[in-house]
Amino acid sequence: MRFYKLLAAAAAVAFTAAVGTPAEAGPILDAIKQRGSFKCGTGQPTPGWGFTDSAGTWQGFNIDICRAVSAALFGDPGKTQFVVVTSQSRFPALQSGEVDVLSNNTTWTLARDSQLGFNFAPTIFYDGQGFLIPKKLGITSGLKLDGATVCVSPGTTTELNLADYFRANRMSFKPVVIENADEIRRAYFDGRCDVMTNDRSALAAIRTIAPNPADHVVLPDVISKEPLAPVVKHGDDQWFDIVKWTVYALMEAEENGITKANIDKMVAESKDPRIQRLLGVTPGMGAAIGLDEKWVVNIIKAVGNYGEIYERHLGPKTPLQLERGVNDLWTRGGLMYAPPIR
Repeated sequence: MRFYKLLAAAAAVAFTAAVGTPAEAGPILDAIKQRGSFKCGTGQPTPGWGFTDSAGTWQGFNIDICRAVSAALFGDPGKTQFVVVTSQSRFPALQSGEVDVLSNNTTWTLARDSQLGFNFAPTIFYDGQGFLIPKKLGITSGLKLDGATVCVSPGTTTELNLADYFRANRMSFKPVVIENADEIRRAYFDGRCDVMTNDRSALAAIRTIAPNPADHVVLPDVISKEPLAPVVKHGDDQWFDIVKWTVYALMEAEENGITKANIDKMVAESKDPRIQRLLGVTPGMGAAIGLDEKWVVNIIKAVGNYGEIYERHLGPKTPLQLERGVNDLWTRGGLMYAPPIR
């Protein structure tokens, strides 16, 4: 019996050492706390993903991801400064500290993860590159685009994938390379290029702002893998942990049926040990990453769970009309899967 008591005591000490002591803040997190807000690098205005409404307030899927981080860290989703970055300025902005995180549809690649000195949080949207064309061209496949003039953004995986696709299929194309998002859209709508290429979700957004959306079609071809994720700079593990586990908390909340509408009831009534840990009823998870024990409660009250964010900005009832597909929970055949918060 004495042996088992000693074993239990040792286990308790080990748990306290592993979970009960907050990690020390690094230089990025220290600067954020001193500033009292964090700087979120978001892309040029795009419907559904990130844009300002008629009141000048930022809205969108990527915007709510940053608001979730702010809610986790400060208990307040409004402690976020949004900084617009382009496809070419985003990485220097993150490396220099002009922004603390990128939430602008950045594709997770080996080179960016290693050579650029970045850490990618979990994928928040699984996408693939495609083509947007005028319906009047009568083209139904990317394999029929030999000789086409193609609008594309520089400094992106999109530009590289385009070249790879045409080379692999022994086709030629004429690139029209434009960095500014509004300018490249105008170039396509004005007929300066036959085709526009980007992530298919971005093309769906661009189609919604066409003079007549019905005149344009996104081809069925998917020519690449584009796992889109928030990005932070190497050098501050605790800041990375906060961003990473904020994303996982959004997924875990959806999996457990926790919503913006029922969060208070879940806190008060749930007897599920997993939910009690997640919502801070059983303490320890907040302390493990240096946050308030109600960090997940604050996130869900601010923006809802992952599914709520998706449906609000991208789902079938929005202009983008994007089905969940692979971006659904793993329990429903998708790829969204969070490690245990325990």
